[in-house]
Amino acid sequence: MGNLGRRGFLATAVAALAAPALVRAAPARLELSGPPAGPSITLAHAVAAGAFAALAPEVTFRPWRSPDEMRAGLTSGTMQVTILPVQVAANLHNRGLGLGLVNVMTDGLTGMLSGDASITDVAALRGRRVVVPFRNDMPDILLRRLLAERGLSEADLTLVGAGTPFEAVQLLLTGRAEVALLPEPAASLAEMKAEQSGRALHRVLDLTGEWGRITGLGASLPQAGLGMTEAFRAENPEAPALLQEALARVLPAVLADPAAAAASAAPHLGMPAPVLARSIPRSALVARPAREARPQIEAMLSALADADPKLIGGRLPGHGFYLV
Repeated sequence: MGNLGRRGFLATAVAALAAPALVRAAPARLELSGPPAGPSITLAHAVAAGAFAALAPEVTFRPWRSPDEMRAGLTSGTMQVTILPVQVAANLHNRGLGLGLVNVMTDGLTGMLSGDASITDVAALRGRRVVVPFRNDMPDILLRRLLAERGLSEADLTLVGAGTPFEAVQLLLTGRAEVALLPEPAASLAEMKAEQSGRALHRVLDLTGEWGRITGLGASLPQAGLGMTEAFRAENPEAPALLQEALARVLPAVLADPAAAAASAAPHLGMPAPVLARSIPRSALVARPAREARPQIEAMLSALADADPKLIGGRLPGHGFYLV
């Protein structure tokens, strides 16, 4: 055998020996997270559709159940890519966690429901018993800022805390609250449960519209988006653009066929698919790159900071916060 033949044989043998190791190696895995809320329907449907194949051979979705769970996951590094409130993302970024924002995934999905259709203005909440999930977090923060805008405070009404939006639904339906501040799909769940019992619930206040009056930017409340840790971004510099491209590609299918998207998300979000399908048209779902949404984001954050700068970490986040 000549030198060339021997070299060819050795190369083939080395490749053959290496092949089993490649087969035995665990596949790369990416876990995406999000709350039991509208934008997670888009994310879960994208995972089911294989939209993130360019990022990893195996991609899964896992919901988080409370803001505390989400913060713990991000600070510990066990959670690296997740949907979260934009205000929380800005706060964590400014506190040095290195969190960046890929996009905005909803233009506002929180509103107020009540059996009393006469509540058409924030001022009409005076003296009411209002249930709010996640006290001292995004829904509560939004409400307190709206109250301040109308010259009201928590002392002017009775705020009832709820551990989750679904607990808030129960408090409303059992009469222990007159009004509930609810995100989608919890708001759609409350409506459907009321209909099943022969009652009517009314969507009495649209927080997106109320915020538009504060910011002057119309019906836009960039409430939640996809965040990513600095550590993950350092190892996967292409990830922000790939994630954004995949979500922008999947979103039209979610909006065009809510039933199919709901079927993908229901096993993960722990809610019946019909509830999720009903919620999609009411969730103002978008997939807007963070840099494009920056004016709306800064308007919202500035309005929050007017009440308490600590809510956003003391300042507006800089250019590095906006990843795509």
